[in-house]
Amino acid sequence: MANLRAAQKQMTRRLLLDSALDLFQENGYAPTTIDEIASRAGTTRVTFYAYFPSKTELVRALIDDRLNEVLHRRSTQEGHSTAPALVEVVAAGTREQIGSWIRTTAENWPNVRPLIQVGRDAAAVDRALVAVVDTWMEDAIGDIERGLEEAGRFEPDTRHFRGVLAMGQFDYVAQHWADHADRWAIEQDRMLDLLTDAWMSVLAE
Repeated sequence: MANLRAAQKQMTRRLLLDSALDLFQENGYAPTTIDEIASRAGTTRVTFYAYFPSKTELVRALIDDRLNEVLHRRSTQEGHSTAPALVEVVAAGTREQIGSWIRTTAENWPNVRPLIQVGRDAAAVDRALVAVVDTWMEDAIGDIERGLEEAGRFEPDTRHFRGVLAMGQFDYVAQHWADHADRWAIEQDRMLDLLTDAWMSVLAE
């Protein structure tokens, strides 16, 4: 019985997150109300508050839980996140491994893009979420920095910024590829090859 209740709670929480994500994409973060989220999930405002103290905390959960789940990132004891696979491929520094990671992650772009867009849309009007979005990106940059540290590549004072350059490129392409594919006039495979070239120029010797 306890297992059933736990499963039902998990399902309700997931429904609230899914409903909120859909509504945020349809109407934007600011106009979407808690009542609308609860109604879309087939529940009530009271139930919403049993899971999330506010819309802010719901978006935090979308980033901390859902986005990290999609990208195979795990929480650390320090309250951050890490993707061991990213650290590993950067430390290896081979084109084959870096290219494989880029292609595998790109397969998740359709799932990642809405979450990041909602996070940034929410942070634009909810200052409490700015640090959440920034921390998530810094965690990814930190994985690259750790990979370079493990490999002993490049001067220590350049490693973090190399991560900034690599993730900046990757994030921009991930967020804009779907909208600009025609204007960019390049096939996705070729684009990913060029993105791999860019990472190699910044992260490998």
